[in-house]
Amino acid sequence: MKLLRQLMEQQHERGYLSDENLREISRNQKIPLYRLEELVSFYPAFRREAPKQFTIDVCRDACCQMAENSASRQVLLNTLNQQNVDYELREVSCLGRCDAAPAVAVNDNPIAPRTLNDIEVKTALGNTAPHNGSHGESADASPLTSKWKSDLYQSIDERYRVVKELVGSEKDLSQTCIELLKGTNLTGRGGAGFPTGLKWELVTKEQAETKYVICNADESEPGTFKDREIIRHAPHLIIEGMLLAGLTIGAESGIIYIRHEYGPEEAILKQALEDAYKQGLLGENAAESGKRFEVEVFTSPGGYILGEETALLEALEDKRGEPRNKPPYPGQFGLWGKPTLINNVETFAVAPSIIGNGPQWWADQGIGEFEGVKFVCISGDVKSPGVFEVPMGTTFATVIEMAGGVRDNKSVKAFLPGGASSLFLKPEFLETPIDFPAVKKVGSMLGTGAIMIFDEDRNLYDIATNITRFFRNESCGKCVPCRVGSEKGVAILESVFNGEYAASQLQVLDELHETLEETSICGLGQVALAPVISMLKQFPEEIPSHGN
Repeated sequence: MKLLRQLMEQQHERGYLSDENLREISRNQKIPLYRLEELVSFYPAFRREAPKQFTIDVCRDACCQMAENSASRQVLLNTLNQQNVDYELREVSCLGRCDAAPAVAVNDNPIAPRTLNDIEVKTALGNTAPHNGSHGESADASPLTSKWKSDLYQSIDERYRVVKELVGSEKDLSQTCIELLKGTNLTGRGGAGFPTGLKWELVTKEQAETKYVICNADESEPGTFKDREIIRHAPHLIIEGMLLAGLTIGAESGIIYIRHEYGPEEAILKQALEDAYKQGLLGENAAESGKRFEVEVFTSPGGYILGEETALLEALEDKRGEPRNKPPYPGQFGLWGKPTLINNVETFAVAPSIIGNGPQWWADQGIGEFEGVKFVCISGDVKSPGVFEVPMGTTFATVIEMAGGVRDNKSVKAFLPGGASSLFLKPEFLETPIDFPAVKKVGSMLGTGAIMIFDEDRNLYDIATNITRFFRNESCGKCVPCRVGSEKGVAILESVFNGEYAASQLQVLDELHETLEETSICGLGQVALAPVISMLKQFPEEIPSHGN
């Protein structure tokens, strides 16, 4: 962390990392220059040349491609030119603002929700300092309030009651937390779906003196932005969940790993952490928790692959963020070789309510036979994209209604139930309940709960190609199957679309997907072609007709 932080700080101060900057760090830290070069060349947030006064990033991925139009792009360009500013316009991977498509950022400060108009662009330019860092410092650090069932506190004064009461009681905190979590069906909300209580128990049983707790706040997949809203509205729940986890497993250190595009949310999170330290909940002499537990924030230097837990660990160890082979798993051999508990934002955020209210309360929140609640985000062709906390068992059709219905009163052609890595489903499955086994039963996966809606006029082949292109762009390149296979997959899809290949060439994708699925090191390569293959099978009529 120390080395990457120093590089980020140097870039923040000077705007970029020059050869002389790197040589200076190499001399001062006695670190070989090649070590710095390998980091700077890997992480997309680093710049090696002096940037323009303003860097305008425009998302190129699925939801933003759907919302993009030549008129809005021209408005942006006209406004920038009229302001007579020195700027660079870049197309980038998902900015985590799919509800504000087309998503745009000025020097990493998000602007222009839903539409690009000159007033918003002028305001953003006026409020953003010329380029001197990875993201701005002007974000409002005041958290918003929530009315979520998962937030068991009605007022600020009540916050952290669960951990305070447990520490002050005669109960075995570790045993109590594990039993309460195992008494529910709560699984990790980052997409993998491993039972949360079991994960906490396994790390607790490890005998090492040093352990770590890590919150993965690096959601970077197109269509996924729920954790961003949890950070904005309820950072105290994340902190309390991590504190409970630390006291349970016997850890003294916690790290929140957050993507660098979440500058405003990071400011809110840091303010909440400062408040927790002031209250004596965190720190060396934590009066309320009774034990030392430190939490710090680490800002990612960028890259979708860092959402993969072992790639994240590599970054925290100041290495290139490339996934590790498993086993061993992080719970046994994690950060610096020590047992490490890694959960995502939503998982930590719901833990206090479960531990405070009990398994039966959690079960009662669901509909019928389904238990608990789920944070879902919905984007694409709906009138009001956003994040909703819904009872498990709620149908996808109901969430569409919560988002105002399909835009322009059109019908749904297809949807992705769990983000860009899930499989396309036909509209007949919109009545499927939001539940991990239920979605798997109809041929897809719930994943993170990122719902993407595509209306009757959408070109699904084009959208699926865009998603495949995202995975190709974000491959870390460590393993040959993923690096070469994703590139080949995009080439085939584009060639068929352009009429250069016959549609029959698409059959190669099945074999290619099987190879990637069986031989790629991590989930990126394993799912890179899965969405487009599901689209081709479910919607063969979407295949371009020319070239057959």
